[in-house]
Amino acid sequence: MKFRPLHDRVVIRRAEGELKSKGGIIIPDTAKEKPQEGEVVAVGPGSRDETGKITPLDVKAGDLILFGKWSGTEVRIDGEDLLIVKEADIMGIVEKSELPAKKAA
Repeated sequence: MKFRPLHDRVVIRRAEGELKSKGGIIIPDTAKEKPQEGEVVAVGPGSRDETGKITPLDVKAGDLILFGKWSGTEVRIDGEDLLIVKEADIMGIVEKSELPAKKAA
């Protein structure tokens, strides 16, 4: 099944949460905090302004984003847990930085 969000909605796949605490304690699934970071899977066409013109979204499929802790609606599509949020709930896009080259000794 394919899913296409409407208007200014965005479908997100949450990033995997940490399995261990900083001290090395294994965290069970029930105690894990859900990550606020994820990958955009699909985006809607955009929202309409007062004149009816569609304003495209700033995010696109494949972007790594940060979103609000209590944002969106959790859904299951094709056996995968996804999150549907409005673009306004997205705080920003995480830019993937290049690792600095190691200097030869």
